[in-house]
Amino acid sequence: MNNKSFKEANLTDIATYKNGLAMQKNRPKNNEQSLPVLKIRELNQGHTDDSSDRCSIKIDKNVIVNVGDIIFSWSGTLLVKNWSGKQAGLNQHLFKVTSNSYPDWFIYEWTKHHLRKFQSIAAGKATTMGHIKRSDLKSSKVLIPNEKKLIELNVVMQPLYDKRIEVIKENQQLIKLKQILLQQFF
Repeated sequence: MNNKSFKEANLTDIATYKNGLAMQKNRPKNNEQSLPVLKIRELNQGHTDDSSDRCSIKIDKNVIVNVGDIIFSWSGTLLVKNWSGKQAGLNQHLFKVTSNSYPDWFIYEWTKHHLRKFQSIAAGKATTMGHIKRSDLKSSKVLIPNEKKLIELNVVMQPLYDKRIEVIKENQQLIKLKQILLQQFF
């Protein structure tokens, strides 16, 4: 396959990068149902815990994160991960990455492909917490195969990506079981 088989685009053409909210402004009111807040710390550790902040459950549904969602930390520690914790509210400095046109594996891999460049940009900022801008996403080139080739790739890649999400969910179940067992013995 040559480059003529691909269409050039950028990250913001293939995916929506939805920024989280300033969750300190969305704290739960008296006895209101709440969600743990997904911050960079929780993304790094792969789950929320008892020390995680809480937010109102009445936040925009587009910033509620579920197991398997693609999360991109664009400030501080730049990383791309599939969320492995329970449902949470997405804090600022994190993007929830989605697409109505391309499979999750495609947008995940292209975002990850540009991660080193983003980390380099953030490291070059003269601030205490390096970050990237939307313009950096927009200037990040993506090659999109023609529809036939994308379908062929999807036949191979989607089962692998689905297995990845399945393993993440199984790990969550094992973590819950471990916590239950530890509580019984200690």
